[in-house]
Amino acid sequence: MTSLRNNLRQFRRGTGLSQQELAGQAGISRQAYVSVESGKSSPSTEVALRLARALGTQVDGLFSLAGERPDNTWADLVGVPADGDEGTGLPQPQRARLWRVGDRLLARPVVGQAAARHSLADAEGVILPNATGGTQVAVLPFDDDDLASPALSLLGCDPAMALLAPGLGRHGVRMVSSEENSHRALTGLALGEAHVAGCHLRDDVTGQYNIPWVRRLVPFPCTLVTFASWQQGLIVMPGNPKTIFSVQDLARPAIRIVNRESGSGSRSLLDRLLSAQGITPSELDGYEREVPGHLAVAGAVSAGLADAGVGVQAAASALGLGFAPLEEERYDLVLPNHLINEPGVQALLDLLRNTGLRRRVEALGGYDVSNMGQPAA
Repeated sequence: MTSLRNNLRQFRRGTGLSQQELAGQAGISRQAYVSVESGKSSPSTEVALRLARALGTQVDGLFSLAGERPDNTWADLVGVPADGDEGTGLPQPQRARLWRVGDRLLARPVVGQAAARHSLADAEGVILPNATGGTQVAVLPFDDDDLASPALSLLGCDPAMALLAPGLGRHGVRMVSSEENSHRALTGLALGEAHVAGCHLRDDVTGQYNIPWVRRLVPFPCTLVTFASWQQGLIVMPGNPKTIFSVQDLARPAIRIVNRESGSGSRSLLDRLLSAQGITPSELDGYEREVPGHLAVAGAVSAGLADAGVGVQAAASALGLGFAPLEEERYDLVLPNHLINEPGVQALLDLLRNTGLRRRVEALGGYDVSNMGQPAA
């Protein structure tokens, strides 16, 4: 005989409600609620509907039959470059991260750079073959529990974002992150593909960080919260044997660089400093050699593929490399106002006030966390 899988406790904790508060919103006694949450009794149809409404989810997200294989469902495909008007087909099953933003279920293939860092990346299901292309794909979740639990989708390039996952997990929130440059992160947020975007983009006209770019790229009101200020500079070999300390040094003969892609804050910083010194990109050996992410820059230098590249100090420290600072930047988290009360977003805001997280980030090197969690100005 199958038993009822019960996700009530996980959902309730994700919303921050006490048992008494949720029972009151559902119009039942606390005693009756505790009996259902503990699994001692099964809810009636009416009680199940009341609880689902109070928690802002569907009944089958709260209760399901244990041991049943999840049914296929449909999701919006993101993170796959479009090929003309028809999109890019997926000729074979592909592991995927799955999460909800509002009423939308989204699926991002776990492939390429996103598939493995120092371990294989997690996934919640499989995208089924879709030879015709298009933006809707059939997905098969591995476990109904994954889709029932609150998730926080985060786009950004800060290596320290990985430190958020354990803290969010203690709040019952699953983190789904994707490494994207600042411009792409804001674009994805504008398209409704995430709950949060991280960025470090300086406006050339005002000299202000992030706020002008958010107003330019995101069509709805947002709240900006500072994650940290960090040091950006030149990642070089240990001991800096080629004495590379400035962008002028990058134009010297026999100096090879690795670059970030257009739209990244690091690329923007390099271009601005080169322009200020009257140096053209063509004078740099490797300007067109692009890699995604700060750790990828550090990896290229560590492997001897380049003598230098622009990135954050934490990436250099992680791989035991040298670092020549260029500029301090502010890395902000952009939160859509219409998602601010989502369980995952509230858990994130609570986590940013945690002194333990601040110590962990500060220990990476090159971070100033004194304004972490404060509104960006």
